[in-house]
Amino acid sequence: MARIPKNPEEIFEPFCTDYEELFGPDLLSVILYGSCARGEYVPKKSDINFMLLLTESGIAKLGKALKLTEKWSRRAVATPLFLTRAYIETSLDTFPIEMLNFQAAYQVLRGEDPLKDLVFDKQMLRLQCERELKGKLLQLREQFLGTAGNTRNIKDLIARSLPTFLAIFQGIVHLHGKPAQPDRDKLLDTMQELLSLNHPLFSELYAIKDAKVSLNERKAITMMERYIEEVRRLALIVDSLEAPAAL
Repeated sequence: MARIPKNPEEIFEPFCTDYEELFGPDLLSVILYGSCARGEYVPKKSDINFMLLLTESGIAKLGKALKLTEKWSRRAVATPLFLTRAYIETSLDTFPIEMLNFQAAYQVLRGEDPLKDLVFDKQMLRLQCERELKGKLLQLREQFLGTAGNTRNIKDLIARSLPTFLAIFQGIVHLHGKPAQPDRDKLLDTMQELLSLNHPLFSELYAIKDAKVSLNERKAITMMERYIEEVRRLALIVDSLEAPAAL
């Protein structure tokens, strides 16, 4: 029976070996990213996330990996991201937030490092930060109303939505010329310094997500209203940021 690892390091070697044997020279890199790379792995709760860099000929034969992805899913490994050099290079203007978040915390387990020298267009990054904040604001409002005020539904909405904002915050931090902050509290501290983020509010929201505090219906509704208002305020600030060259 497949066992969920107590430490992600337990599976690094056999995971890499499996994919090396499968793709051979078409496998250019195996990279760990996400919560495990940030040192936040929790057995039976966290997924283990890998990025596999393939050649163009390798990624054209993706069907070869079907059995391996199924095998490793039984050991808490999420379906890996399969990328090529060209995909990364041509995605810096369309998905800068995603690429920045890969770059914020990762570990190369095999092969080359395609992330270390990435350069981002700050105008494109600012636009994506604004677009993501405004889009998430609309979604939060709609989904909040969809909860019908049910406490459990509101807790679920908070838990599902919070990670997205951490990703956007990394983009905002980069816009201001600050280094990536893989630690959550340090990231929120930096956002408080740059944009007067309501850090205590986000700490409360994370305490709710992590089931460290209880909610009644009245408090749940109030928390969501405060959450939505803070996102609205941040969206307005990012919309009014000066040209990136001045940041």
